[in-house]
Amino acid sequence: MDTSDEGRLNLELETGIKNACIDLAFEHQPETLAIQDAVKLLLQGLHEDVNREGIKKTPFRVAKALREGTRGYKLKVKEYVQSALFPEAGLEDGIGQAGGVGGLVVVRDLDHYSYCESCLLPFHVRCHVGYVPSEQRVLGLSKFSRVADVFAKRLQEPQGLADDICSALHHWVKPSGVAVVLQCSHIHFPCLDVKSPSDNGFVKLMVSSGSGVFDDEGSSLWGEFLSFLKLKGVKTEALCGSVKKEWCPSVKTSSEEEDPEMVSAVVSILKSLGEDPSREGLIATPSRFLKWMMNFQNVNLEMKLNGVNGVNGVKANGEVKLHCELNLPFWSMCEHHLLPFYGVVHIGYYCGEGYSHKSLMKSIVHFYGFKLQVQERMTRQIAETLSPLVGGDVIVVAEAGHTCMISRGIEKFGSSTATIAVLGQFSNDGSARAEFLDKIHATAALKADASSPF
Repeated sequence: MDTSDEGRLNLELETGIKNACIDLAFEHQPETLAIQDAVKLLLQGLHEDVNREGIKKTPFRVAKALREGTRGYKLKVKEYVQSALFPEAGLEDGIGQAGGVGGLVVVRDLDHYSYCESCLLPFHVRCHVGYVPSEQRVLGLSKFSRVADVFAKRLQEPQGLADDICSALHHWVKPSGVAVVLQCSHIHFPCLDVKSPSDNGFVKLMVSSGSGVFDDEGSSLWGEFLSFLKLKGVKTEALCGSVKKEWCPSVKTSSEEEDPEMVSAVVSILKSLGEDPSREGLIATPSRFLKWMMNFQNVNLEMKLNGVNGVNGVKANGEVKLHCELNLPFWSMCEHHLLPFYGVVHIGYYCGEGYSHKSLMKSIVHFYGFKLQVQERMTRQIAETLSPLVGGDVIVVAEAGHTCMISRGIEKFGSSTATIAVLGQFSNDGSARAEFLDKIHATAALKADASSPF
């Protein structure tokens, strides 16, 4: 654990950040109103109509999501820990390690979401904690997740988050030592290239922090802790050790000319969340967030139809067969919360042998994905655009993970959403739909990384 993090811990221990408007309804609090105003300006910068249905309540929804997702600034570890320390005598003769006199305790697979301080996008955290109790007391198991959440619900980066959790547990529980390992997964920035992002669209990083008897990560006790993680399939050899790695994809992106008003809007959001926009980790955040958002501005991306017009590929004898284009990746941004959703699209259509429209379909999926969207609408738009190009018979299934289902307080980890649109023969032919769905199942269409970063 790096001693440079003492200042961050002292802030949590001594003062925290208090909500000065606790007596006002949420929608009337100055922070909420300031974020709403900033979001309206950002939407206008994307050439969106802030009064259109589906968008007009987005500023409030974004304010609610951001304030919920960063509620850790107003939480204190002390309030969770002090009431959950229980006496546990352990071995009476004090020989060996067990219970309250030194037995290793490991709590694994605590799932959390945090917001990346470099770009304001949410990232997934799987937290594992080990500690050696002392002074004949142990901490209630649920409180490890509570403590992790205090710090995860702030603008963070992985190593700082690991150090914060470790420092807080060591200070308040007073064990012989604490070990923390975090598996972090950051959504990869989408780009306007149709190609699928690398590594299934995620950047992954594993970090650790230790205190007390876990100060030395080469010790046998650390080895025992890691062995318990390996039993759960955690590849601990991925630990980055003392080497500092840039993990947020936005850090590597080039800067571009920015709208000063939009930059000021993001700065206003940071202040409203209780952060200092001038601190080192946040100085470039407004620029990075805007670069990501501007990918989704309402512009006319070329669909590359390549002159295809009403081609259905029917042979002279009228024979057609089911063709499938599966696992076409897409990225989009939920217009309700301005948070990413991502996944794959599967398309089925009838045509003769030798015909393939894969490049066309990838272009159409890409076109409708890179917008402020809702999944249901995107699925319908893809089907309606393809229908006249493939003879009218088309089925489209989109499967996606939505960060808004996880990072704004709902926390439904691993959930995914499937939407379907059918036209032509697929509308009234159950056997045709079943044949297509069997094709999806047979190829294991929805990969594990489409619904969970791990």
